[in-house]
Amino acid sequence: MLSVTFRCLGRIAIAAAISLVLGTANARAEDTNVTIDNFTFQPAELSVKVGTTVTWKNHDDIPHTVVSAGKFRSKPMDTEDSFSFTFTTAGDYKYFCSLHPHMTGMIKVE
Repeated sequence: MLSVTFRCLGRIAIAAAISLVLGTANARAEDTNVTIDNFTFQPAELSVKVGTTVTWKNHDDIPHTVVSAGKFRSKPMDTEDSFSFTFTTAGDYKYFCSLHPHMTGMIKVE
């Protein structure tokens, strides 16, 4: 009887451990924002975790884009328009505004 109880407890412990691992794996990273204002990206550099969605919002009165070569490209965003991208792979993502190439930023994904 005692060995049956220990086997049941062992199975419950394994099930709980699997549940914790799967729950953590499916947890969503926090989303964050980058503001476009006065021909700058704020913050200019941002560190996020894999799975994070970054949303850029244009507060300037002229259009801007967000482009990371070979990774993502927004359409021109008018005032108060936004663009979002979810980072699924770790790495450094340099980006710029294709309409104003002096505007640059960096997302570091861990």
